Amino acid sequence: MSCRVWYYKHGGGLKSRFRVVSRKWQAESSKQEERIKCIFPYYLLHATESNMQFKYKSQLKTGEMKEGVIEAPNKFSAAKQIRDAGEIPLLVSENTGSGIAIMFEKLLAFGSVSLREKIMFTRNLSGMLQAGLPVFRAISVLNKQTNNKNFKNVLDSILDTINKGGTMSEGMQKFPKVFSPLFVSMVRAGEESGGLSKTLGEIGGTLQKTYDLNKKIKSALTYPSIILCAMLLIGGFMLVKVVPTLSKTFKDIGAELPKSTQFIIWLSESLKNHLILFLVVIFSVIGGFVLMARLKTTQKYFDFIVLHLPVIGNLSKEVNTARTARTLSSLLSAGVPMSRALGITKEVLQNVYYQRIIEDSIEGIEKGKPLSVVFKENVKYYPMMVGEMMEVGEETGNFASMLMDIALFYEGEVDAKTKDLSTIIEPVLMVVIGGAVGFFAMSMITPMYSILDSIN
Repeated sequence: MSCRVWYYKHGGGLKSRFRVVSRKWQAESSKQEERIKCIFPYYLLHATESNMQFKYKSQLKTGEMKEGVIEAPNKFSAAKQIRDAGEIPLLVSENTGSGIAIMFEKLLAFGSVSLREKIMFTRNLSGMLQAGLPVFRAISVLNKQTNNKNFKNVLDSILDTINKGGTMSEGMQKFPKVFSPLFVSMVRAGEESGGLSKTLGEIGGTLQKTYDLNKKIKSALTYPSIILCAMLLIGGFMLVKVVPTLSKTFKDIGAELPKSTQFIIWLSESLKNHLILFLVVIFSVIGGFVLMARLKTTQKYFDFIVLHLPVIGNLSKEVNTARTARTLSSLLSAGVPMSRALGITKEVLQNVYYQRIIEDSIEGIEKGKPLSVVFKENVKYYPMMVGEMMEVGEETGNFASMLMDIALFYEGEVDAKTKDLSTIIEPVLMVVIGGAVGFFAMSMITPMYSILDSIN
């Protein structure tokens, strides 16, 4: 009985196996191929591995030496192409290019992949693995689909790592600004458990939630931002064009000016005569605030202010609560140990006070303390319901599932509040604009009344 050897990936993971099957298994294989063809187009399934360039040195039949560059999926295919051309390959090596070019490509790859692209990548890769495609081939297909050159460089590096016997998580770990520790750890857990396709689907869902939240916050802040920009432009125009004319009139008459009017005239003269210096000061102040917000020594003060702002404070607490619960649930469901899952969750959270709570949680579980106890002790940051539901999850053995319920609840709360965020900001913005216009009007009108009174 004739047999054939076919290669497959077990459970979407990276543990390759070879199986010898007889004719009775061919029906099963053909059914799988038909199922794959129904899901993915023909041109995707017949896409070949991404080619690489190889420098080679060969000997012709006449005895002459020849050097050149050839494209092939790997070194062995390159040598075969040279032999098929009637030449004897003497040396075949990968054409890596200059060190500067490689460094430049790596720099381009960092931080240049959008969140939306990563969502599409994880979901498509999950679907392909679930349909039975090997990891290498699935990534090769997605590599050909993407139009982002920087993402192509990242995927090429991952394919090269897999081709050399590494894992996908090892390849992703080389690009920490593209693939977060949460992403890499969940992929590694999926590889080890054999459920990579399911894990990638969970990662895609987590990234989608982050994307939706960011989009809602940006949408809520778009209108106020446009109004503020327009107000600043109009204010700048008034200070440069209108105020100097009035200032000259006041000076000619010799009117006594109140402090508010003097301040506006000084601001007008500074903006007109020292525009570059004025802009440098403004950008320096903004840059200083951003830098202070990122420095560990001063970040806690900014985080404290954010947590105690009206409306924004409660929203920030609910966002951090939902993010903590979803991250922990995803990692624990993927099989990541509790201590490691808490360490990754700490990196995901941006607020210093929440990071400290996670640090206390790690120390607590190492001493045998239940995780719910630490959260109950920090009701100032995590609502009491979180600790109570965690305790129920610990008692029933459904801890990861309970965390996901917490995440879904608070994500719903955040969604509802972000929808109303623009409604809350609009009246506040109108008060600010009204105050600015009123201050400017009173500062300019008051001297005019004084002049009229002196004339009378």
